[in-house]
Amino acid sequence: MNIHHISRKTIIAAFAIMAIPAAAIAAPAVVGSSSAPSTVSTATVAGTSCPRGWGSLPEANSRMTPAPVTAVRTGRHACFDRLVVDIRGRAPGYDVRYVNNVYTDGAGFLVPLRGGAKLQLVVRAPAYDAAGRSTYKPAKGSELSNVAGYSTFRQVAYAGSFEGQTTIGLGVRARLPFRVFTLAGPGSSTRLVIDVAHRW
Repeated sequence: MNIHHISRKTIIAAFAIMAIPAAAIAAPAVVGSSSAPSTVSTATVAGTSCPRGWGSLPEANSRMTPAPVTAVRTGRHACFDRLVVDIRGRAPGYDVRYVNNVYTDGAGFLVPLRGGAKLQLVVRAPAYDAAGRSTYKPAKGSELSNVAGYSTFRQVAYAGSFEGQTTIGLGVRARLPFRVFTLAGPGSSTRLVIDVAHRW
């Protein structure tokens, strides 16, 4: 075939066909829901190197603190779902583990949780101050945060505060690896963080 006899229309059509895949790649789909703290694009997820080395065995620290719990929050990330417990003061100890069921502090009532597995979070800090006044009193104990659309979380429920510790039930999709750590700030406050991976 003599290249000099190719029409101008044929050349333009060829360039148009080659441009289609590039346009499709340049506009990745967005996943997530409007109720989530942030959205994550498929390009971000594909390009993210997720943390490794997490496990599903209990994690614990025995340190107790009188600094009270003031809030419980959740957020979505590319590789994991995150739960944050805000503390007004020194970082608390904790006991985080998979259990068959979560029960309320003191009374021992069953806390129903959605999901294929249940994480029990015991925060070694009260949800009340030195005078016994509540510092964290959720409007709906069975739904501390709206986790609709999350990859791993299915429900976050309050299980009470008794004798200097606070318990939270976390329903998750399956028995997935997790990590627990504390962060300083803002100011003199601290945060207890629990991340549960989207997959093994």
